[in-house]
Amino acid sequence: MPDSRTPRRGVVFGCGGTLGFAWSAVALAEIERALDWDVRTAEVLIGTSAGSEMVAALGAGRSSAQVLAALDGEPAADPVLAAHLAIHPGMVPPTPVPALPHPRAVAAGLRRGDALAALSGLAPRGRGDATWLRDFGDELAGPDGWVAHPATWLVAADVRTGQRVAFGSPGAPRATLGQAIAASWGIPGWFPPVAIDGRRYIDGGAISTGSADLLAPLQLDEVVVIAPMTTQGGLPARGLDRAERLLRSAMTKVLDREVALLREQGVRVIRIEPGAAELAAMGPNFMDLRRRPATLDAARHAVPATIERALA
Repeated sequence: MPDSRTPRRGVVFGCGGTLGFAWSAVALAEIERALDWDVRTAEVLIGTSAGSEMVAALGAGRSSAQVLAALDGEPAADPVLAAHLAIHPGMVPPTPVPALPHPRAVAAGLRRGDALAALSGLAPRGRGDATWLRDFGDELAGPDGWVAHPATWLVAADVRTGQRVAFGSPGAPRATLGQAIAASWGIPGWFPPVAIDGRRYIDGGAISTGSADLLAPLQLDEVVVIAPMTTQGGLPARGLDRAERLLRSAMTKVLDREVALLREQGVRVIRIEPGAAELAAMGPNFMDLRRRPATLDAARHAVPATIERALA
């Protein structure tokens, strides 16, 4: 439950694949240290794609220290986290179904002027197996199929309309935690859409890296945004990194608008994103498991200074 001694805070965890999850874990631990605050007391936890894994773990009571211990492969790590992080879907997607299953999503993206959403709708149907995500949710969930934290929201996007849905939020379709994580992680072209309550859902990151604007109606005092797939102001790149920067630029523009909306309402936004050193460690493929140790190391060196600037 929220801690009355602190501002009313929400926490946003953006998408970012395997390496984004690792970077976010370090950022989480550092922001907790800087604010002398346990993120599990946030009024709302909202996550997208890899961020949905993080908020599911936090909502189920796991700590940032436990997440990092599992990432570091410590022998005494939480068994559920350790087992989950030992499984990886691969560095590249399996060959997708040669079809265009989301034409309405393309149209919806074009109507909104959202190029990222429109391009996501062009992706063919993925063949990836999301069983490890469903199993993770099932292990974390309580008897009611969800977690104990009263506001744990996992964002996915409706295939037909592009509308975002925060599973776990008031009025959202009923889903198990495993279904919601799989839907939120449903990268277009990699994993197939997830059917929930008669509709099909894909990765919420196809619309927004973190969907921070979904917190606007709550009128919070502060929102902490941990977004591994954006960098305010952009960063130069060479070679294959240029493709990553194009995607990062599009996602950053969406987050810029969402942060501006919150700040216009008087919300203090603490925005934490990777810089050049972390991106060099990650490389262009955020699913490259081989780079996870280097990513953790780079984040541990760079993130404290990033947070100091964000709090200044």
